[in-house]
Amino acid sequence: MTAGPVLAVDIGGTKLAAALVDPDGRVAAHDRAPTPNAPGVDGEELWRALDALLGKLVAGAGNPPLAGVGVGCGGPMTWPAAEVSPLNIPAWRGFPLRERLRARHPGLPVRVHNDAICVAVGEHWLGAGRGHGNVLGMVVSTGVGGGLILDGHLVDGASGNAGHIGHVVVEPDGPPCACGGRGCLEAIARGPGLVAWAREQGWRPGDGAATGVELAADARRGDPVAGSAMRRAGRAIGIALASATHLCDLEVAAIGGGLSQAGPLLFDPMRAAFAAHARMEFATRARIVPAALGQTAGLVGAAALIHEQDRYWSAD
Repeated sequence: MTAGPVLAVDIGGTKLAAALVDPDGRVAAHDRAPTPNAPGVDGEELWRALDALLGKLVAGAGNPPLAGVGVGCGGPMTWPAAEVSPLNIPAWRGFPLRERLRARHPGLPVRVHNDAICVAVGEHWLGAGRGHGNVLGMVVSTGVGGGLILDGHLVDGASGNAGHIGHVVVEPDGPPCACGGRGCLEAIARGPGLVAWAREQGWRPGDGAATGVELAADARRGDPVAGSAMRRAGRAIGIALASATHLCDLEVAAIGGGLSQAGPLLFDPMRAAFAAHARMEFATRARIVPAALGQTAGLVGAAALIHEQDRYWSAD
């Protein structure tokens, strides 16, 4: 464990979030700003917005001595160099994020990982996976991502992408995925894909926008197509989790992200599909639970790349 707070950063297509996170995981100060992501925005404009957010946060907290900088950012990226090309942030293609942050904070450790991996780390450190050695943390939102903790340590894999459960195939003849494959979990369960499927089946949102949140709300109100869409997503996730549990001997799968807020509409069919497919005795003991840290999970996990480096950082 380090002394002093970590400057933790969570970079997404909608918002930039930053926090000062103490060694015990407490979020001492935080702020956020919209991500400049309109057509025509260039990489430097986006960097200036992030730079301004970080400067404002640290100055507002009295410029405390920092233990380091931890970042979760959408991928793909080269890892650990963190030249980032987030699918949902077109302004950054091969952007040298880690190098820029090192120049901004000379002498401090700067560590960048995939944003879904940071959520998994946060949930293992202080959330739903706390006290367990073998945990899959998962985000079901605009995309589907995850991170894998085995024997109490983050597993990075050959390129930093271990735990990327969104591209486990759950329907070999299913819909095409943005990755170029077919039938990936992400192609079926990501919010926009689920909305598109529901609209093809005749679902029409009421006064709200055609979003996963509105789809879940309509399912709650008894709309049959919306209910079928949520069951479709839950079943796909449950199948993927059964495969992951058989492969990795998991104890806990912690599910977060916007779509997870649908609660039993998603978790009931998820658990039913898991029970149908996780038939080996050791796999039946795994628990599927909602993520516990909410919107702070990614920031807490990014801070853990510094504060708990022995468990969660294997590079440099």
